[in-house]
Parts: sequence; C-alpha cells; structure tokens
Amino acid sequence: MAEGSNGRRRFSDKWGKHELDVLAVLSSAFPQWLTSRQIAQRVKAYADSYGELADQAAKAAFAKQFQRDRAKLAAMGIAIESRQPEYSSKSEGQDFASYRLQLGDEPRVRLRFLPEDMPVLAAANYLARSMSISSSSSKHEEQHASRTAPRVPQTPTPGLGLDSIAPGLGTQPIPDSFVKVIDSRHFAATVDVDGEHMNVAYSDSDDLAMFVLEHPGAFIVSPQEAVDAWNRRLNAALEFVLADETSGKGARKVVARSISKTNMEGVDPEDAKSHAKHSQSFQTGSEVDRRLRLMLFLSAHLGEEYSLGELAERFIGEPQTEEEKKKSIAVIRKDINTLTTVSDDGEMAGSQFFDIDWSLLDAEGIVSATNSLGLERLAGISQQYLSMLTASVSYLAHSSLLPAEQREQAEDLYMRLRQHVKPGETPWLSLTGYEVEPNSFDMVKRAISTESLLDMEYTDGTGRTRRKLVAPSKIFADEGKYYVAVWTDVDAVAPEDEKRFVSKDTTINKANGLPRIWQVLRLSRIEKATLVKPLGRLEIPDVPVAELRKWSFDNGTPAVFVTDEKGLPFIKRIQGATVEPCGQGEKVYLTVSSDSWFVAFAIAHARHIVAVAPDTLRSMIVARAQRELSLETE
Repeated sequence: MAEGSNGRRRFSDKWGKHELDVLAVLSSAFPQWLTSRQIAQRVKAYADSYGELADQAAKAAFAKQFQRDRAKLAAMGIAIESRQPEYSSKSEGQDFASYRLQLGDEPRVRLRFLPEDMPVLAAANYLARSMSISSSSSKHEEQHASRTAPRVPQTPTPGLGLDSIAPGLGTQPIPDSFVKVIDSRHFAATVDVDGEHMNVAYSDSDDLAMFVLEHPGAFIVSPQEAVDAWNRRLNAALEFVLADETSGKGARKVVARSISKTNMEGVDPEDAKSHAKHSQSFQTGSEVDRRLRLMLFLSAHLGEEYSLGELAERFIGEPQTEEEKKKSIAVIRKDINTLTTVSDDGEMAGSQFFDIDWSLLDAEGIVSATNSLGLERLAGISQQYLSMLTASVSYLAHSSLLPAEQREQAEDLYMRLRQHVKPGETPWLSLTGYEVEPNSFDMVKRAISTESLLDMEYTDGTGRTRRKLVAPSKIFADEGKYYVAVWTDVDAVAPEDEKRFVSKDTTINKANGLPRIWQVLRLSRIEKATLVKPLGRLEIPDVPVAELRKWSFDNGTPAVFVTDEKGLPFIKRIQGATVEPCGQGEKVYLTVSSDSWFVAFAIAHARHIVAVAPDTLRSMIVARAQRELSLETE
C-alpha cells in the first residue's frame, strides 16, 4: 500500500471494502440524498465495475451489489433509508430512488459502562435485538405480512453505536445455551397481563397458549394471527370427548374437527412452513464487522489516544500468548490503514474516514484519529433502543437465564440504565418458559437465608387457597419455572399461635422412598407470605433437588389423552409418559401432579388432541375454554 503525494494512504480494493466505502460516501453527503448513479460514481469499487451504468445489465449488476452491501450494513445496525425522487424518467436515465443514512430524529445517548457490565450487556443486547418489538403496534398492523413470516414487529435498527460506547462488546462470548433459548422463540405477541402490556417471545402458537393459560386473566392483544390461533385452540378444546382409560382402546367418540389441516385458513402461520429466525447479533467476527465497530469507536473518541495493544484487546479479544498479541496488533494496524485510505485518483470517495497522526502511530504505536466525516452521529444508543435494552437487562436480572453472579450485575446495571429512560417507556418483556421471579421470591429467599419459618397462603393444584406454616429449604428453576421445596414438620419450633397452620404427612412416597414431609410448590402460586421466627433451630435433611421433584407424581392424578397424529414433538417432551398406537394417532398415559397444568396443556395442544380422561379433567378443560372464550367477547 503506497502513500500518495498528499501523504494519505492509497485505496486497494482487494479487501472487499464495499460496505465501508458506501458508508463513507453517504456519511460525507449527509443530510443530502444520493441517487443510485451518484453512489455508483463515488464508490470506487462500483465505478470500476459498472462505469456510468450505461446499459441495463450494468444497472442490474450494480443494484444487486448495492442492495447486498446495504443489507450487510443494516444487519450490523446501520440503516440506509430510501425515497422516491420528485421527478424521474427512465428515458432521461434518472434514478427511481435515492438514499441516505438513517440517523433518526433524537440525539443518541452516550453512557459509561464498567468492564464487569460487558457479559450482561452482551446478553441483553442479544435479547433486545432478537425481541425487536415495535413501540407502535398500530404501525405494524397496517403493514401486510406474509402468512408464514415470523410475527415479530421490527424496531428501527439500533446502530453499532452501542459498540462505540461499550468497546469490547463484540468480543464477549454468549453461552450457547442462552442463544438456543432466545433463537428458539421465533415469534412475538403483545399479551395483556394484569392490565400491563407485555411483549412475549414464543416458539409457536401452542407455546403462546400455554403462557396465556398459566397467567389467569391474561389475553392476547396482537397480532391478529396470534389471537385467531388462540381462539381456534379454545374452540377445539370444547370438542374434547371422553377417552377410554383402558389400554388398547381409543376415544369413545371422535368428532371431526370443524377446521381440517388441509384448509389453509385453519392452519397456524408457523405450521405452514419452516422459517427459523436468523438472528443477527453483534457477536460476529468478520473483518468488515470488526472495522465497523472500530470505526465507530474512534468516531466517538476523536482526538483521544489509544495504543494498538489496547485496541486489539477490545476488538479482537484478550490474547493468551505473546504471539497472539503480536498478531492481533498487526490486524488492528491493518484495519487502521484500511479505514484511512482513499481512491487512486484522489477524487473519488473511498474509505477516508479519519486523519491519523501517522508519526505518533509509527513511533509509539498509538492511534489518535480526527475528522470522521460526521460518523460520530452514529455513536451512542437511540432512545428507543435504550428502552428495549433497559427492559432486557431488567428481565435478565430477574429470570433464570443467567447465573446468580451475572444476575446481580444485571440488577446493578439496570438501576443505572433506568435513570436515562423516561418513566413508562420501558417495555415489559417475557420469554415463554422463563418467567421472572414471582412476587414471593424475595420473601422466600429471605426465609431461607435467615432460617425463618414461612406463614404462606398458596393455591393448590385444584385452585383452592390454603394456608400452611413451613420451613423453606431450596429454591430451584425447572424448565424456566421457579419452585420451592419446603419442610412441613415444623411443629416443634412453631410459635403457639401458629401451630394450627402446621400440616404434615409422614407416610412414605413410593416414588422416591422419602416421607411426604417434603412439599414442592410453584413459587408463583404463593399469594401471601410472612416470616415467622422459630422457637429453636430446625434440622432439615439435605435432599437433592432431583429427588424432591419426584414426590408429586406418587400423589398425582392418572390422566389419558388421545391425539390425531403419531410422533408429535410435544409428546416426546412429556417425562414419564407411556405411549401406544391408537388408530391414526396415539394414546398417552401420564400422571398429572397439577390438574391446572394439565388443563392448560390440553387446551394449548388442542389442535392435535381429540379426547381426554378422566371426565373430571375433561370437564375442567371445557369449563376453562368456555371461560376464556367469554373473556374474548367482553
């Protein structure tokens, strides 16, 4: 790479710098709009290939390459908006669209983050981008969307501005288990839960229905496709007939569904076609991605000095050996050269993003940049994306997706972020299967840490409210739900006025050989709880959580349901179920530890279930479906 007569480095197109060149051209022209012809003339890589766009083939080739580069920048968070010019004519060779950077109307927010914030911030950023919930549902509803497209309204792209104020974010690893949970939820809906609108990410309509049923009184607000799928399940549940409970027989009566699977109007959008969401996170490693992050970071810190080693650690990662450190420094030096080159003729725009103090860089290995073509406008976070990011940090602080130490850091980060978000503008987020800590969580946790008793009112599996005095021992998360294991033999240490609430069962549980003194409760079922100081120290045996989980099945209800197909995926996820062929479908036997769970399960999967037993459960299912349908019409 040679230096020109003006002392600036010359541009070489061999590194595939299309995206960087496009960004340089549009940024230097902002706020003016540039036509396709103007862009092709000013970006050297385009001009060399397509010249003056003299023929239709050259125009088509340019359009294809430009849209590919535009999509790449959009995936990285730098949006290019387009508009139709006021006058256009093919015969005059005019363009039918013009382009400029989309910077938004509000100034971007610049914050300071701590090094220990980075793992949490990277996870929250991944969640926020994946949720992509629009703050204006009405705008989304006006748009026509494909029936098979994921129902996730899109926000304006957040920009790489977060990387510019949180250097090193792109090098943070995100656990595969976390990514799997997020990416498996391809859709989003707005659900009203206790009067609050919550943005819920879910896998399919069965998944969303289960979420709604597990939150009594909740209902789906939008999109309409999700509402329609929900109503279809409720109506299908009304058609359940009584299944024969003996082996080898099916339903006593199987009625035909009013909506057949071959009728496309009755098929859920996500069933019609496989369309996994391809998430675009900032955790990418290509040269262009890294250079974009580096470019925005330098734009946000013009005139400041950074060593090549410091930049290498921030944008490539901490080296393990001295050899790795040297290689990383060489890569960053190459990136700096790439970001400060111009075209060979000195007139056509290339990627001349900065003026660099070359003598300081060559003598001491220190980078100091000036003149960023106005790219500092992209540095920082938009107010809308900051609201979504704040909501994501809050959610991670109160869910089981992150380890305990990172959740504490997330809580600290949330308290700092919320100061920059206007009251009422932080959306409520949720992922199906991963509930936030229930209201009783802190009280139960405090009882465990202080070795106190807990006077609690809770809802049992039949929906009745009970009151009991217990000694909570362990809180654990199982498939995204919070549970507490409590010891009920507390009579010896209970205060006299609390003894009437002591209830224990000393019979042996056949499933695990343990006395039923142990009880496992869903934390969300605890309505009220107060701490009670015991009269003495209570010795509670240490039993593994895996053993405690088994206690309920010996005390559960035998249930049966019949499906209309064989090999359905949701059946494979039922632990301890016995499956046998039954006509065109299958007959499934299982022990239900919670009647209310089975009611929700059956309605959520009603499109494939034709019969259930015993009749007590079937009656509960029909009654719940009728109740939900009545709420829909109110």
